[in-house]
Amino acid sequence: MTVKSDYDQFVSAQQKLQQHPMGHFFFEQERRYVKPFCLYGNLHYVGDNWVCAHILDTGAGLILFDAGNIGATAMLIQAIWEAGFNPADVKWMVLSHAHVDHIGAAPFFQTMFGTQIYLGAPDADLLATRPEWSFLQDAGDIQYQPFRTDVAIQDGDLLTFGDTQIQFYLVPGHTEGCIACFFDVHDGNETKRVGYYGGFGFNTLQKGYLCEYGDADFSMRERYLASLAKVRNQPVDIFMPNHTNNVNLLEKREALLADPTHNPFVDETAWGRYLDEKRNALVAFMNDPHQR
Repeated sequence: MTVKSDYDQFVSAQQKLQQHPMGHFFFEQERRYVKPFCLYGNLHYVGDNWVCAHILDTGAGLILFDAGNIGATAMLIQAIWEAGFNPADVKWMVLSHAHVDHIGAAPFFQTMFGTQIYLGAPDADLLATRPEWSFLQDAGDIQYQPFRTDVAIQDGDLLTFGDTQIQFYLVPGHTEGCIACFFDVHDGNETKRVGYYGGFGFNTLQKGYLCEYGDADFSMRERYLASLAKVRNQPVDIFMPNHTNNVNLLEKREALLADPTHNPFVDETAWGRYLDEKRNALVAFMNDPHQR
């Protein structure tokens, strides 16, 4: 081995990642930066233009919902500062599920600030025993160290963070430990109810994926349908997205900045409408002969 051969291996690894179907998500991530903004009252958006992250000010510390993509930690830190908060004040991190694009900054916050990490119990077990299913390898970051789950969320948990109570449910489908949660946010004397569903993608319901995962009967698809029904009728004023396309976040952000007197994120029909859309799409997916 020589210095030159070491560098050639480095370049080869870069090129291999660039050619990976998901590789483009891990290069020049700063191009996805979105200036943070107040989504409503004490709830702030600090994610990028693809994967979401939110800060909730509880009055006794900050909750960070999701940790961004692996390789995007610096961008998330900048967004939190630019939103007017100190990242060191993030006392709790609630992770929607244990996939690579949602857990990126978790080890940094845990090590640097002592942030407590909350994750659905089945995904906490997955990360500890079968970490390959978190797709850490897709990021090409050999320095990334999996984090420790401080609190494994159970179905029905009602947990208190500062002045905020959060109702949690497990909604298996996208992953086994995917969570949904509901909590109040405040703007002056006004209170709104937030709903959060931790993952909608069908990529983990593909025939090949489920067979390799060990679900040859494709039972996860039926569990996903049951999860959608489980939380469909929750009263939700603000649908907090997991990815920006869940609520057309970028368009709504522009509308909010253009007219702060009308908040397009306050929409009591958005939650049910989107969950119905996903249910219909999932039924169609399950009836696709190529997925049987």
